[in-house]
Amino acid sequence: MHFDIIINNGLYFDGTGSEPHIAHIGIRDGRIAEVSESPLDETDCPRVIDASGKWVTPGFLDTHTHYDAEFLVAPSLSESVRHGVTTALVGSCSLSMICADAEDASDIFTRVETMPREKVLPILQQKKSWSSPREWVEMVKQQPLGPNLISFLGHSDLRVGVMGLMDATDRTVTPSEAQLKEMERVVTEAMDEGFLGLSTMRLKWDKIDGDRAWSRSLPSTYAPMSEIRRLNRIVRDRGRVHQGAPNAANPLKIFEYIGEALRHLRRPLKTTLISLLDLKGNKTVLPLGRLASKVVSLLGGSFRWQVLPTPFTVYADGIDVVFFEEFGAGEMALDLKDKVARDALLKDEAYRRKFRRFYGEKLSPRVWQRDFGDAIILDCPEPDLVGRDFASVAKERNIHVVDLFLDLVVAYGNQLRWYTTVGNHNEQRLCRTLNDDNILVTFSDAGAHIRNMAFYNLPLRFLKLVKIQQDRGQPMMSLGKAVWRLTGEQADWLGVDAGKIRPGDRADLVILDPAGFDQNLETVHWAEMEGFGQQRLVNRNPGLVETVLINGRLAVDQGEVQPELGQQHGFGQFIPAR
Repeated sequence: MHFDIIINNGLYFDGTGSEPHIAHIGIRDGRIAEVSESPLDETDCPRVIDASGKWVTPGFLDTHTHYDAEFLVAPSLSESVRHGVTTALVGSCSLSMICADAEDASDIFTRVETMPREKVLPILQQKKSWSSPREWVEMVKQQPLGPNLISFLGHSDLRVGVMGLMDATDRTVTPSEAQLKEMERVVTEAMDEGFLGLSTMRLKWDKIDGDRAWSRSLPSTYAPMSEIRRLNRIVRDRGRVHQGAPNAANPLKIFEYIGEALRHLRRPLKTTLISLLDLKGNKTVLPLGRLASKVVSLLGGSFRWQVLPTPFTVYADGIDVVFFEEFGAGEMALDLKDKVARDALLKDEAYRRKFRRFYGEKLSPRVWQRDFGDAIILDCPEPDLVGRDFASVAKERNIHVVDLFLDLVVAYGNQLRWYTTVGNHNEQRLCRTLNDDNILVTFSDAGAHIRNMAFYNLPLRFLKLVKIQQDRGQPMMSLGKAVWRLTGEQADWLGVDAGKIRPGDRADLVILDPAGFDQNLETVHWAEMEGFGQQRLVNRNPGLVETVLINGRLAVDQGEVQPELGQQHGFGQFIPAR
């Protein structure tokens, strides 16, 4: 039988961690039909690709995205596919869009993920006709998906769907036994439909949008651990995964998750937490996090930190950036939607004293290092400030740096744009962390924080880091292991059919030119966000990813996203957990 596509002479990585070798790959009917060290018969094959000097890898998994709304109007998810992602995971951070109605689903999602409510809400009002996991899966199957889709069931979404938004975010209201049983029924249905597991949230600075429950924390944060344990029993019994985020204000709360991972000495509950960062502002997080994961592993648990394999650089407009939610003065300002009221607060001297006090506290738990000297101004109506840090400007003007920052916010609002790197700034420590057995190389947040960050090319940044270390003669891991960490390892741990390209496997694969790693992969660009009518931060790396196949179909060809992606069926599909 003839092949539909033949890929010749590429350096072949199968996704199992084995070392690569030169091979010829034949694809037929969306599957890998043959892998051979000898040339294949090209008779009647409509497409033969010469991959000499190139890498051929399984398609990458992006196992932490927030594409839950975007794939409804732009199912190509091309900003990830162009970088080799062929499987994307939604439903993270307790924020699926399944059980809650359109407005509730929008309000628990948009402020947390810094997505415009005025864009997301109309999309959900127009598109949302489902209210159960089974109905959502049927809807997904009707979409002309770009990448394959896998999903968690979000606990905030579940809680709101059963209790209503106001009760689910009221500390005086506890769910009734009937409501808890309904949650258990929905979780069971989700597991039956192939969801990977349950995602929860304990980080209280993630706040709700809209007018009804404005600035309340996400619903999952109001649930007692007894509620989460009941739901996790179902997840554990199915061998599925619990994804969570500890409360950063109280690092000891991580033991809630560790206790769940080991609870009752029964079957280990697969647990993945967000996120292990080497923070500039808290040097204890990384070593304690790595120690905790090792202890859980030694005690028989199955525990994985999510690790971003690149510096964690965040862009901000004025005072609108999520890590200001972690301290009282920042939270007070962000709680005010009205600009006049917010500016009045920012000018108030009593408020400024509070802000300066919080800014000066260096020992309290924090993500942001609270150092405006480590923050660079990108754009400002005062052009002489562009490219400078706030602290040097404040010194020049002989004022406190907090007063300078607040003065600029009052004067220019979101016309003041700046950035800072909050973690993963030390390459040597990052390499050690990425070699840890108890991590998943993930946490792109693709589809969210559209003005704050862009890690759509996360797999490529990781491979470049590994290659750089190898080229220096200081290898952190083999290239085969690096590809496995992005593909087969994650697929196997999550329990999905993806991440490998051996005979019989689905033909989801990437051809990339390693010479393209010479460019700066951390550079961000603005591009139109399809279906939203606005710009967002993205990554562009020409000459690196040349070809992407999804289900044996060309999604990216010669570096260009194909127009059929997201328009025609036959590319991605919903992949149920095994």
